[in-house]
Formats: sequence, structure tokens, C-alpha cells
Amino acid sequence: MPPSRRRSNRSGSTLAVKGDLWLDRDGKRFLGERRIALLESIEALGSIVRAAKAVGLSYKGAWDALDAIENVAEERVVVRATGGRSGGGSQLTDHGRALVRLYRDLESGHRRVLSQLEAEHRDAARLQDLLRAITMKTSARNQLRGKVASVRRGTVNADVALDLGAGIEIVANITLDAVDELGLERGRDAVALIKASFVMLAVGGNIAVSTRNRLPARVKSVARGPVNSEVKLELADTRTLVAVTSSEGLKGLGLREGDSVFALINASHVLIAVND
Repeated sequence: MPPSRRRSNRSGSTLAVKGDLWLDRDGKRFLGERRIALLESIEALGSIVRAAKAVGLSYKGAWDALDAIENVAEERVVVRATGGRSGGGSQLTDHGRALVRLYRDLESGHRRVLSQLEAEHRDAARLQDLLRAITMKTSARNQLRGKVASVRRGTVNADVALDLGAGIEIVANITLDAVDELGLERGRDAVALIKASFVMLAVGGNIAVSTRNRLPARVKSVARGPVNSEVKLELADTRTLVAVTSSEGLKGLGLREGDSVFALINASHVLIAVND
């Protein structure tokens, strides 16, 4: 069985951190848990047939595994005997036993590493939230994870400020119903979703615009098309923000890789998502 560590999250389920230990040689997969289990079973049972059954392999599958091991090891790992009054049998060679010992020693160290990682990163629930955010499916090109810094309620809508880190804050203007339904409050993890077509670009320090969000950035790349072009921007915390703008408008800005710009985003164009 591959080593695993489990810890309960706040919803009662578990987040498992698993690590399979494989030994490669010259770029070829050589030894793993199942092949080692096969070798151990051969040594214990004295029979390839019974060992294959014990580890859930077909007889042919067991022979294929042994051939693969020996092809890479370039030495015999099993001595086979056929016929005779006892019906023959099989056992490991000294080299086969040495391979098993090596793997089990490495596996012990592997387990210690997993235990140390678990001790250093105890907040499994937060890690699970992060993984769920990474795998979130949405049509919005831009997903910026942060924490709710403030919620300012109005009559119908509310301004929700999201702290993205590195001194970056983005404001979303959403309905009060959405605030309550999402359970938005200071300190809660959330994700800002922004369509690339909602990101406007501006050059220069003195910009007189009513747009709530004005994020300083650097141009990472420009992909020009006949009608629209895509501009990838790097924010202060090295995260990427994508803007899609008209090629004619982009030509007027004269942007090149490395240029400093401002990403302008209306607060009403920022959506907020949270993990349940």
C-alpha cells in the first residue's frame, strides 16, 4: 500500500496526502510497491503462481513484472525451479533480497518525510479549500484569490474589498443578497472572478477615471490579432491578469513587453466566489 496521511477537515471528510515511492533507472520505472510485494510473496510462499494470486496479478502479469525487473537490474532476482517430486518452486536471489531491503529502507524514510510535512502543514482544511479554488471551473479568465478585507453595505448593494496580498486590493460591487448568501465577512477566503474583456488598460501616472479598481502591472506578453488582442499582465505579487482589448486600441497605446500599465476594472464587473 502506498503511504498516506489523513487528517479531518472541518466538514467531517478527510484530506489524504499520498505519495507513491518508485525507483527509476535510466529513465525507466523499475521498482514500486506492487513489484516489491510480489518479490516478498515469492520469498514467503516459494511459488510464483501463489505469489501472483496474493498480490492480485495474473500469472503472466507476474512473469512480465519479473522480466521487467531483471531487464533493468541486469541480474537475476528470482531463482526458478520446475518439476521434481515437490513440484518445483521459486525463491529470491541475494540480489533480489537486497533490492527488497533497499526499497523498504527508502520507504521508511519516505514515510518520515510525509509525517514531517503533515506536522509542518497542519491546516488541511485550508489546503483543501485552496485545491478546490484551483480546480474551480468558470468561464472567467482571471481568478484572483484573497481574503475579504471589508464589507460596506448600502441600500441595495455592497462594496466588498478583497485583499490579494502584496498591497493589492480589489473591490467588487455586489447585491446585499449575494453578500449574505456567500457569507462574506472580514477574513473570509474568497476568489475574485473577472472576464478578460472587462479589463481595460491605461498608460501614465495621472489617470482621471471613475473606475474603482486601478491595479499597477507590467506587460508580460502581447498576442495581437486582426480584431482583438490579448495582453498578459504581471501584478505586484507576480500573479497574472489577462486583458482582451481591441487591436486598434492596443496599437494606440503602443504597448510592449516590460512596459508599466494600469489595469482598470469596474467594481460591478468583479464577481466573488467562495468555497461552501
